[in-house]
Amino acid sequence: MGQLIYDTSTRTTIDDRALAHLQIVMLNKLRRKESFAFSWKYPAAEGDGRSTVWIAPELPLHFRFSGSRPPAINPAWVDVLMDSANTAAGLHLVPEPPQREAVPRVVHELGVD
Repeated sequence: MGQLIYDTSTRTTIDDRALAHLQIVMLNKLRRKESFAFSWKYPAAEGDGRSTVWIAPELPLHFRFSGSRPPAINPAWVDVLMDSANTAAGLHLVPEPPQREAVPRVVHELGVD
């Protein structure tokens, strides 16, 4: 289990695989200077509550992974999380969707007559 640490004082424990997907979405939004809300639920062992923070480019954000190897990334999950981040409710961790099958890219040669 990894940790998301925000503004040095707010932290939550998140599975490394989920955290890697959240990292991609959050860093892409922050790179574009976009602020957004991020909400999560605490497990029953931590009181079963929920929290929301406002993520902004000016504040420190630290992703701490417990494993040494990066997990495989599911592009479909990144897309669903990004869609969530772009709503008024903000980013929240949603279940991982099935991985899409790779669509072969076809390159067409353009001929000039």
